[in-house]
Amino acid sequence: MAETLFLPQAGSKEEIYQALLPQVEALISGEQDLVANLANIAAALREAFGFFWVGFYAVQGQELVLGPFQGPIACTRIAYGRGVCGTAWKEKKTQLVPDVEAFPGHIACSSASKSEIVVPAFKAGEVFLVLDVDSDRLDDFDEVDQRYLEALMGMLEKTRTT
Repeated sequence: MAETLFLPQAGSKEEIYQALLPQVEALISGEQDLVANLANIAAALREAFGFFWVGFYAVQGQELVLGPFQGPIACTRIAYGRGVCGTAWKEKKTQLVPDVEAFPGHIACSSASKSEIVVPAFKAGEVFLVLDVDSDRLDDFDEVDQRYLEALMGMLEKTRTT
């Protein structure tokens, strides 16, 4: 894949995901380094949708540790079960949060974050990584985001080697 994304200029969210995901799959299928793939995925998602913050946290022991991201500086470590990311890890399922202020135990890395979606990736049935996407708008994520971001994380599960 080239270093340029080809996305519909006036497409719906679903149309943008439909154009983006095959390009991301082509990009990561030729690269074995996880960090390189995560960096490119974070950049692609931010470029495609203009998200406030998009990045990854990797499971290390009993914490999630900040990985590649795009956006303002972020929390470096998150404990198991804490905040939206830690909850996605603990519950082993996507967390779709329309208003972060209403989420019990939300960790405010940035006061500009208003809504959030966190999607886990699995290896051998255990979470090894979460994708965290924040918006500076309330209720900015929906089932379309969930479906396509879960598909994206499924691609990572298949290509992960290092």
